[in-house]
Amino acid sequence: MNRSEINQLIRQAKSFMSEHHFALPAFAHWSPQDWASKGTECSEIVEAQLGWDITDFGSDNFSQRGLLLFTIRNGVPGQSQDLSKSYAEKIMVVRQRQETPTHFHFHKMEDIINRAGGALVIQLWNASDSDGLADTDVHVSVDGVIKRLVAGGKLTLQAGESITLPPRLYHSFWAENGMTLVGEVSRVNDDHTDNRFHQPMPRFPAIDEDEPPLHLLTSDYPQYYGHNSSIAKSGS
Repeated sequence: MNRSEINQLIRQAKSFMSEHHFALPAFAHWSPQDWASKGTECSEIVEAQLGWDITDFGSDNFSQRGLLLFTIRNGVPGQSQDLSKSYAEKIMVVRQRQETPTHFHFHKMEDIINRAGGALVIQLWNASDSDGLADTDVHVSVDGVIKRLVAGGKLTLQAGESITLPPRLYHSFWAENGMTLVGEVSRVNDDHTDNRFHQPMPRFPAIDEDEPPLHLLTSDYPQYYGHNSSIAKSGS
């Protein structure tokens, strides 16, 4: 992805969230220059991987296969729950017919919530013992009501509706009837180790730096912030 494309997507996302009265924390608006001046007081943002996250899943076609996310809160993966949050929250912008490809999480349970805009369509499969797509019926909770679907069945969430996705439940989703603001509330999120895509693909994009960043992605932190953060030091 080009940095210019990423910058424009962030501008559009901020406008869309503002349109739907969803306010982001102050660090969402920091520039790279702001980050360069920050000290150890901001290490939680880096270690918990809070902030902007944009991916095309290696497709080179973000509008068809991609996702824009902002992680608002998260624990630090691998850290004792006595020392870290045991939960996470994201806000996502899902575009019309833009696919997030089929995947599950080994450990994370999550609620996916349609916050505003269009409809969110989710397609579901159980995982087989060999991590394939099982042909068994799927049972999921939609706002506390158990729904039964055939393997590969689809559910449509309108604004205000949500679904609970347990670990090892394959899911893919996209928006219909317009751009959709989607929330996620979950256990601690670790996008480096906890995602299993049915078809292997990269989770984070390669970036062509054709212009300076408007705001940093979580993957940019090692380059701009180096104050006592294990993530910044390791570059992971």
